[in-house]
Amino acid sequence: MSDTMDLELARKVLGEQPFSRLLGARVTAFGDGEASLELDIREELLQQYGFVHGGVLSYAADNTLTLAAATVAGPALITSGFTIDYLRPATGTVLRAHARVVRAGRTRVVTRCDVVTVDDTGAESLCAVAQGNIAVLEEPGGKS
Repeated sequence: MSDTMDLELARKVLGEQPFSRLLGARVTAFGDGEASLELDIREELLQQYGFVHGGVLSYAADNTLTLAAATVAGPALITSGFTIDYLRPATGTVLRAHARVVRAGRTRVVTRCDVVTVDDTGAESLCAVAQGNIAVLEEPGGKS
């Protein structure tokens, strides 16, 4: 498979994504088939009822699903599809997504993700779950 990644490279890759920079996302854990991403909840990320917008939850799940896959398959990846189920409105101070690899194949990695919010006391509330199919991109020369 592709070159391996470490936490510093994962942070660099995320930092190269303009949308991730806009949201203020940060990789907090990366390795052994798992990854975590966090972002601070602020007013610009809310919808009209004061909850974190579903698009922000989807962003967190999508990137974290792919980051988890990168721990086993390297950086040449792209999300080929994912599903997300919203369980409860997301409120709090921090949004945290944690994903883990379910199965890693030669051309595809299946991952699962829990998205939680953290309040001022440190209490977590599960607000969404997601599952993704991450495609391993072909390397130059047609190898995957």
